[in-house]
Amino acid sequence: MNRIIGVALFSLLSIAFQQVNAQPSADIRFEKMDHGFGKIKEEAGPAVFNFQFSNTGTIPLIIQGVEASCGCTTPEWSHEPVLPGKSGFIKVSYNPEQRPGTFTKSITVTANVPKSFRVLTISGEVIPRLQGTNDLFPVDFGKIRLSMSELSFVRIKDHEIKTDTIRIYNPGSLPVSVNFKIIPSHLTIKTIPAILQPKSNGFFLITFDATKKQEYGFITNRIYLSFNGEEKYDNALKVSATIEEDFSKLSATDLGNGPIIEYNSRVFDFKELVAGQTADYTFVISNKGKKELIIRSVTASCGCTTGKPVSNIIPPGGTTELKVTFDSYGKTGMQNKIVTVISNDPEHSTTLLRVIGTVKGN
Repeated sequence: MNRIIGVALFSLLSIAFQQVNAQPSADIRFEKMDHGFGKIKEEAGPAVFNFQFSNTGTIPLIIQGVEASCGCTTPEWSHEPVLPGKSGFIKVSYNPEQRPGTFTKSITVTANVPKSFRVLTISGEVIPRLQGTNDLFPVDFGKIRLSMSELSFVRIKDHEIKTDTIRIYNPGSLPVSVNFKIIPSHLTIKTIPAILQPKSNGFFLITFDATKKQEYGFITNRIYLSFNGEEKYDNALKVSATIEEDFSKLSATDLGNGPIIEYNSRVFDFKELVAGQTADYTFVISNKGKKELIIRSVTASCGCTTGKPVSNIIPPGGTTELKVTFDSYGKTGMQNKIVTVISNDPEHSTTLLRVIGTVKGN
């Protein structure tokens, strides 16, 4: 009797197990899950491929989402439920513009199927298009085109003289000469060749002489241009650099006996302000070294932030205060401003102080 009962119970459990495993579900099967475009030309525009799939399950298949690994890849797909035995598609477009070289991108497909998602892959190589005049000289100044309108010398020591160039092109049918206005003494600029012939290239030769500036920190200037002797200066070049003190010739003894700058804090967090309000914070600057600490300059990344030390010279063991004011007028949302302090501390000649917080509307 027990044996009969055991066999019957086993049979019932087997039937229940089969019923559980026979639960209706959708399933997805792709004809292929990766596609290689091979070589595609940048100028040809987006490359497109349709990943075909079928529903091999027993209930309608629903594509719940398709997400590409890059904004350069745009997917489209069947939004209507796909009935059992029927087919659908995931259409993938890859935009090769300004993306030369090889690429591999993934597309994650989420659906109401076991394991919930599938990953598709596209790959290929973008052959860059031949660059034209407007690509090589994207800045349009009317009479001439430029490779760029801003030249940064980045970091330059106080005894250095650096030279760099901006490439130019004359797209017109007549020769062009360039005149310059408001040139500070530490900058020199000339056009090579002096007369730019039609459909020809040249360059501006720009020299930054830090010895003539006698100032530290971030320096920016504008050089205004006119053409063929006209008194019309509508275009300007922006030239910038950060001038730093040169400590490379100091001995180990000199470095050990130099000034050391320290702060009570590096961050001014004004928390929240209503637009139009101002907030102040006082940074305390200390000299922990053995030589006078000299504050060369204090500059802010935004006109909304100002600061000036009480004293620019701090004796060993002394302190000074740097009051920073943030004006929220015209600002909204999260704020992150930088105050740059340049000093004669050879180990930390440039220090960045942050001003952060949130400005709410009235």
